Amino acid sequence: MPSGISTLAADAPTWSAANTGFMLICSALVMLMTPGLAFFYGGMVRVKSTLNMLMMSFVSLGIVTILWVLYGFSLAFGTDHGSLIGWSGDYVGLSGIGITELWDGYTIPVYVFAVFQLMFAVITPALISGALADRVKFSAWALFITLWATAVYFPVAHWVWGSGGWLFEMGVIDFAGGTAVHINAGAAALGVILVIGRRVGFKKDPMRPHSLPLVMLGAALLWFGWFGFNAGSWLGNDDGVGAVMFVNTQVATAAAMLSWLVYEKLRHGACTTLGAASGAVAGLVAITPAGGSCSPLGAIAIGAIAGVLCAMAVGLKFRFGYDDSLDVVGVHLVGGVAGSLLVGFFATGGVQSDARGLFYGGGLEQLGKQAVGVFSVLAYSLVVSALLALVLDRTMGMRVDEDIEVSGIDRHEHAETAYDFSGAGGGTGSREALPAPGEIRAVAAAQNKKVDA
Repeated sequence: MPSGISTLAADAPTWSAANTGFMLICSALVMLMTPGLAFFYGGMVRVKSTLNMLMMSFVSLGIVTILWVLYGFSLAFGTDHGSLIGWSGDYVGLSGIGITELWDGYTIPVYVFAVFQLMFAVITPALISGALADRVKFSAWALFITLWATAVYFPVAHWVWGSGGWLFEMGVIDFAGGTAVHINAGAAALGVILVIGRRVGFKKDPMRPHSLPLVMLGAALLWFGWFGFNAGSWLGNDDGVGAVMFVNTQVATAAAMLSWLVYEKLRHGACTTLGAASGAVAGLVAITPAGGSCSPLGAIAIGAIAGVLCAMAVGLKFRFGYDDSLDVVGVHLVGGVAGSLLVGFFATGGVQSDARGLFYGGGLEQLGKQAVGVFSVLAYSLVVSALLALVLDRTMGMRVDEDIEVSGIDRHEHAETAYDFSGAGGGTGSREALPAPGEIRAVAAAQNKKVDA
């Protein structure tokens, strides 16, 4: 993603209504991805955790929005300090920005750039929530989002996209968030689950998705919104780079979905809807950093590779014993690493920059830069996220009590349940909602007495 760069006054671009409108639409599409993620995750959990899973994504829209306005945008995209963090007083509270002031070097207002980047900041911590399903206090999660966005996301966004950020200046290519969003969130998820531990019944009880239609709906909304996420990250529509990214987003996602299904068929004997949805998301993740530097054929290769790698990776939690509830590590961390590193192989040098990958005569230079970006973000996010989770767990406690987890976190944390079948006339949401056999017999006996009378 381009960031603010200095230009000579004579060469400074002028405001573009077309690019401004395009970027506002892209911002709305990225906002839609967070509710889409909520549906995607919400369908994958058991009935008793559905609302909690939806809320863990949805609350990020509230918390991160306020943080971004107060100081997040300044930390991520303010004037560079030591290549590690930004800060500009005019960006605090977004109070010193003129309504016609352009983002440096581009044809869109600062406000438009800020709101587009806000939507990235919102969805990134929401991604983490899928690894923590069924067992985290909602209040602890809300505080974790606040601390994590401040200590991890805002600094990493500056490293990767901020003018002066050390990874940006090094030449690490991350078109729309492979490192700053997906590796960042995936590593954070791993760090937190290593602290809080496994769900009750992990590897013993069935924990199947309660609503695959919700999963497919969520995946479709993510796929749709991702066009804004990716194509919008060029911050304009003047030179065709965003169009290439749009095409690459579609073809890589298709390739990943198909490769996941092929792997699933060969390994398990069936092509599942959950596999199709997960494969699509894996492709979207992998093409996010790479799609602005490769050709459509390269995008197909990246998607196909990511689909297989992520399909293989989701089973690692059972081998190594970490409870990644909804495969955030297997899809977002592995997919983000794969897509970011594959830039070093498939970059053509003819799209977003002249950087070439190994397959296009560029040698190992770009691959080395990508590796630095991948593993520095991974390590930083993993360690800091684990430390934040440890502090919260030792102070307020991150997990609900075991009996609450077993009976259902929705009713305790939100005083609601996802489905009310009391007026359905036959179906019920769970076995617990059925009357006991003794109650059925008592009702029948009372009705018989009334008839006899």
